[in-house]
Amino acid sequence: MPAVVDLRARLESAGQNLQTFEDVMLNVIELCGLPTDAVVVAIRERQVLLSNMPFALEGLDETQRARAAYIARMMLAASVGLFDAALNYLWNETINELRTRIASFDVAYFFEIAEQDPARRKDLRTPDDLEKIDDQKLMQAANRIQLISDVGFRQLDHIRYMRNNASAAHPNQVTLTGLKLAEWLETCIREVITLPHTNVVADIGRLLHNVKAQRLPADELDKAAAFFDGLPDAQADNLAAGLFGIYTPPDATPDVLDNVRQLWPKLWPNASETARNECGVKLARFRANADNDRAERARELLDLVDGAAYLPETERTAELAKALRELHDTHEAMNNFYNEPAVANRLAELVGRYGSVPTQLVESYVNVIVYVFLTNGHGEAHFADPIYKDLIGLFDTEQASLALRTFAHDLISSRLQFDLPRKKWIELLDLIVPKLTGRRDRALLESVLRFTGTPDQLVKDSDIRRQLAQWSTRNIQGARAK
Repeated sequence: MPAVVDLRARLESAGQNLQTFEDVMLNVIELCGLPTDAVVVAIRERQVLLSNMPFALEGLDETQRARAAYIARMMLAASVGLFDAALNYLWNETINELRTRIASFDVAYFFEIAEQDPARRKDLRTPDDLEKIDDQKLMQAANRIQLISDVGFRQLDHIRYMRNNASAAHPNQVTLTGLKLAEWLETCIREVITLPHTNVVADIGRLLHNVKAQRLPADELDKAAAFFDGLPDAQADNLAAGLFGIYTPPDATPDVLDNVRQLWPKLWPNASETARNECGVKLARFRANADNDRAERARELLDLVDGAAYLPETERTAELAKALRELHDTHEAMNNFYNEPAVANRLAELVGRYGSVPTQLVESYVNVIVYVFLTNGHGEAHFADPIYKDLIGLFDTEQASLALRTFAHDLISSRLQFDLPRKKWIELLDLIVPKLTGRRDRALLESVLRFTGTPDQLVKDSDIRRQLAQWSTRNIQGARAK
């Protein structure tokens, strides 16, 4: 405190000379024919800022002070009444320190969080490239990985706004006060320059460093798995993005690749749907940019965790269509009881936990699932049947509506001639009843349940044929309207 008191005394003494200096300079400016009104801030406001700056600077150690050139410029600009320039210097110091903080942590991890576009991401490699990230995106990414706190981010974002609208960076007529500038200086020091890393951030930093530095032993991998289970959701997503970014570059070493392959399945259960979908989005961007090496690496990570449901839509659509053909053909072939489960499981993997099916494949998807669920008439593929039930359980209202009407398809109607498929048909109806919410669907269901003949004869009933025709006409008109 004595040093602060002494510094304040010196500043107050210097303030007595500020008026003399200002009078001289304003006189020179006037002689040059330039305006002198509202050019500089009042002496009183300068004294308020300069007298409070020592308290704000108390948090800086000697090393941090020695490199704070922009804070020195801020002090000089403030002393001559140029608060708009002082604010600009303060912001420059804050951003420089934030870049230093990021560089000391892990720039590759940071870039993976800050830049989602692979085309721009591949040009971001070294700490020098941090200058290519704009201030807003820099702060957002730093906040995501908790290099700055949530509260700190909001405060800094306000200062950034004021810097853009009230500093010398842009023309403006905003008046700044000495007390407000002193407060902002304290905020930037507290929330960026001197903010300590949290334990989670430090642990993530160490893990990423180790993944890239050496092949990790088994006990280290076990520790990482335990660490993943305790991660906050946002940090689990960030770490997933970091490992993804470490794995996909073409120059990743075998040791690095093996490390990530070991860690990825352990982290994946903790990643959110947003983070998982982002892996698929990045894969799509790699494909779009003809960055095939990275695309193949990204695909390896999704395959490693049975993440086919998160493939890009075009890629997933093609693979889903292929899987449907393969399932149909396997069901019809010899040894189908033995071969069907693996193919059915692959299809389920592509559909995912939410039953997502591309629009153009919905009808063929429902038809194939119903067809194989009804069996071949000779017996069930016992290990495949639970998969089919799960997939039917994921049907939405549209898919259930289609499933109800599959008896009208020749292939399925033919199958319904046999006893076992008829039993499975009743089972199918039980599974889809809760999903049939539309008036037309409920009416058709009642007609089907009232029908006294065998289900292969349903399509011959005049009332049922009429309902099918009305439904088809309505859907065709709806599709044209779209």
